[in-house]
This record gives sequence, C-alpha cells and structure tokens, in this order.
Amino acid sequence: MLRIRLQRVGRKNIPTFRIVLTDSKNSTKSGRYLEVLGSYDPVNDVKEIKEDRVKYWMSKGAKPTDTLHNFLVEKKIITGKKINVLPRKSPVKKEEAPVVAAQAPATSTEVTAREEKPVEAKAETSKEEPVTVAEPPKA
Repeated sequence: MLRIRLQRVGRKNIPTFRIVLTDSKNSTKSGRYLEVLGSYDPVNDVKEIKEDRVKYWMSKGAKPTDTLHNFLVEKKIITGKKINVLPRKSPVKKEEAPVVAAQAPATSTEVTAREEKPVEAKAETSKEEPVTVAEPPKA
C-alpha cells in the first residue's frame, strides 16, 4: 500500500521534513521513496505541498498518515475533520463531587443541611476515648 508520509531530512536540533510517497513497508528512516510531494519546516512553520500530485496519488489509492491528513485538511486540499494524533492517555480524574450537587442547583437551606451532615457523621464515628498521659515520677 502506498503512503504519503513525512521523512525527516533536517540536521540535529533543526528539524525539516520532506513529504514523500513511499511503500508502507519501507521504514521512515530507510530513505526510499517514489516521489517528493512537498516539504515542511516546523521551525518557521512553512508547509509546501504539491496539491495536484497529492490528489493524483490519493486517487490511485495512496493514503496519508494522520499528521499529513491534518496538514491536507488545514490547506483545504481534502475535506474532512482533523484526526487526533496525540497519544491516548487516560484523563486525570478529579475527586468526584457528590451526586446530589450535580443534579440541580440547591437552595440555601439544602446547602446548610448538607454541610451539617458530614460534621455530625464525624462526631458519631469518633467514639475514641481520650488518652491520658501519666506524669513521670519525681526524683
């Protein structure tokens, strides 16, 4: 299958990319490609794409990578939505709020009633006896 992908050609710490047409089985660093379709300079944010050649190869069955798909949508070469290319991570979960607070806005009497209940629950659950500390013997 033919893929349209980015191939890094820049120096160390100065990335620049070629937009190339290659076989999907070739690795990204192999240097093998069939045709150069454009270039991308992320430092200066310059994107040069040969629209007619990209459309031609896509009509022949070549598929762009997700990042290239977003470039083509941004340049309005193809239509569609952008694809999320960020890694899939589970979102950070915050402490869950009480279910009652999420249903409807509460009146002031309900809010005070909710605030009092946890305080009473703490008083009931803390049935520990006070600890007495014996004084050290006098010499």
